[in-house]
Amino acid sequence: MPVVYQSYQSQIANKSGKRLFYPRVILTGRVGTNQIAREIAELSSLTTGDVKNVIDNLVTVVSRHLQASESVSLDGFGSFRLTLNTLNGGVENEADVSASQSQLMVRFQSASTRKSDGTLATRTLVDGAKCVRFEAVPVDPVDPEPGTGEDDDDSGQGTFG
Repeated sequence: MPVVYQSYQSQIANKSGKRLFYPRVILTGRVGTNQIAREIAELSSLTTGDVKNVIDNLVTVVSRHLQASESVSLDGFGSFRLTLNTLNGGVENEADVSASQSQLMVRFQSASTRKSDGTLATRTLVDGAKCVRFEAVPVDPVDPEPGTGEDDDDSGQGTFG
């Protein structure tokens, strides 16, 4: 199934005073821990319960390390770290800086590989993803890969990786 996107117009004008259009991913569903555990169990010798237990414990352990101001890197998946995102701007004096000025957030960055020249080669979670514009997605639920037909040359598709 491809990544589905649609266009949206920025609320902020650029330097020329124009509000430009950009692609935005449309989420087509939500997958929870139980579904992920079932799918991993199908690919392994573990039961769904075993996999769910590991996922639950992974969340606990990752949270513990993040809350100790450590970054967490999972090979082939990506890394997590905590960041503080400012809510109401800065303050004039360094002594007045407080965590209450910000919201604590988790930043995730997908794992990647580098080419020998140091440039980014792939992001593991998006490598090979195919994108299709929302309007190009057929209504027919039988089509396993919408937007991949021969007449889709102008569908706005793109492949990453």
